[in-house]
Amino acid sequence: MSPRAPVRWWRGWVALLSQRESPTTLACFRIALGVVVLYSLLSVGLNGLLDLLWTDATFHGGGYKYLGDGNWLMALLGGPEPAVVHALYGVSMACALAFTLGVGGRAIALATLLSYAALVSLNGETSGGYDLLITNALWLLVLGDATATLSLRCWRKTGHLVHPGTRSDTDAALTIPAWPRYLLIFQLLTMYTATGWQKFSLDWSIAGNYSALYRVFQEPTWRRFDMSFTAWLFPVTQVATIVTWLFEAVLPLLLLYWYYARHTRERPGRVRAWMVRRELRRWFVLIGIGLHIGILVTLDVGPFSWVSLAYYICLCPPHHLEAAAARVWRGRRRD
Repeated sequence: MSPRAPVRWWRGWVALLSQRESPTTLACFRIALGVVVLYSLLSVGLNGLLDLLWTDATFHGGGYKYLGDGNWLMALLGGPEPAVVHALYGVSMACALAFTLGVGGRAIALATLLSYAALVSLNGETSGGYDLLITNALWLLVLGDATATLSLRCWRKTGHLVHPGTRSDTDAALTIPAWPRYLLIFQLLTMYTATGWQKFSLDWSIAGNYSALYRVFQEPTWRRFDMSFTAWLFPVTQVATIVTWLFEAVLPLLLLYWYYARHTRERPGRVRAWMVRRELRRWFVLIGIGLHIGILVTLDVGPFSWVSLAYYICLCPPHHLEAAAARVWRGRRRD
């Protein structure tokens, strides 16, 4: 290794973290994430499950199991008794709504994170990986500026919901650090890669006849309706099993290298040049959306697919979103 390699790596790291971009993508992700948080909370409240799932069995009117003291915030508030849980649920709902509308900036993002995490961490039997995706994203939006545009904060400061500095025809461009969006992309790719390699078991391989998805479709815990008919479509479920595993375990690693190749496109190398010429991100998005639509139609796994699809917004650079919005706006004006 060259003695100058660490210096070169450090300079590249600094350059990557110093990049800035329009806040449009992060603002769109904030709105989508806020809607997912509201959906997650409402799915508990509207079904009358608040006390059953999140209050301790020791209290009168409590839930079905002993939950202990909860995390540090829940313990500080007095533990998972009904009054505390109901109050914190109301606070979390209000914060999630304000977060979605873009009120309060980073403080509201932090309040949403703390209140939501205190609730969903109470009962491990009613939580899932989707809650980690939600709370990790909320933390990154505490660090990033997600209310610079498409927010009531922006409307109060500029008189417009869309900040004038995000338009391509303005000289005073509004920019924010790009690294929070990069970390959100990395979180998405990490989630897929980890779940893909965790699936490396008998049913996901040729030794198990690629029967994993067929078996999932027969499990009444997850399926939305009777799917015994998939016995007639077993070869289709085998292909879907193979595609799902390759998408989760292999494609995210290729996409990560694709981002690296584009960031270092000035360097030599045939593989790098070949990757730069291909729009791998588009294939990743198309396959991923198809996969999650399939999950939403056939399986009930909570808000997992919704929060995953929200992360897909971060794959779209701000100038692409702004160009698409401009085309739609021009089309409406012509009509």
